[in-house]
Amino acid sequence: MRQIVLDTETTGLEVSDGHRIIEIGAVEIVNRSLTGNVYHQYLNPERAIDEGAQEVHGISIESLQDKPKFNEVSEDFIEFIRGGELIIHNAAFDIGFLEAELKLIDAPYKRLEGEVCPAVTDSLKMARKLHPGQRNNLDALCKRYMIDNTQRELHGALLDAQILADVYLAMTGGQVSMSLTANGAEALAKPGQADNTGRQQHDLPVTVVADDELQAHQDFLSYIAKHSNDETSLWQTLAQAADQDNK
Repeated sequence: MRQIVLDTETTGLEVSDGHRIIEIGAVEIVNRSLTGNVYHQYLNPERAIDEGAQEVHGISIESLQDKPKFNEVSEDFIEFIRGGELIIHNAAFDIGFLEAELKLIDAPYKRLEGEVCPAVTDSLKMARKLHPGQRNNLDALCKRYMIDNTQRELHGALLDAQILADVYLAMTGGQVSMSLTANGAEALAKPGQADNTGRQQHDLPVTVVADDELQAHQDFLSYIAKHSNDETSLWQTLAQAADQDNK
């Protein structure tokens, strides 16, 4: 199974206002493993960038003057994503911008889902189902799944796609990139597989409770039961049930 985790940065929020894509970032997952294959491209949008958008991603129009236009890279981009399931956070936003760019260049395909890629999965919708009533933006999900996002001072398409890939794999119970091992290779933790890299094994101490301590505990439980107008405390009930199960 091939999946492409994708993100874009744009000149503004509304594609209907003529805003354009200025950065595309995508990473490849095959059979739930990050392959290391990525697509990353800055684009010249041929228009101004809204001040609010620039505050989010930090990309200036001056830095994009020598970058290619979308029509110059569209074939390479489509070839990278073709046949893969797209994983996008708030997919309607990115898909709307990408399909608008395809329309502008009169591409032979107008829709990504069904024509270029078999499916589009919105990881934001997925997160809202898993964590209803909670914040489910990328930063909140990184905190929830203990994924390092300390490099994310500003939004960036490739960085956000890489982070989202880890978040998606964590949300769906797959492997997640972990810290580097002692020899510098990247360790991957899988469900049911412990990572003991650099860890020492220790015998756990066993403490035996003395008879007088056990009796003092029972006396205390009886005291609780007496003053709560109940003949038997909850702890005593559970202990009696456990004794029956062990017989």
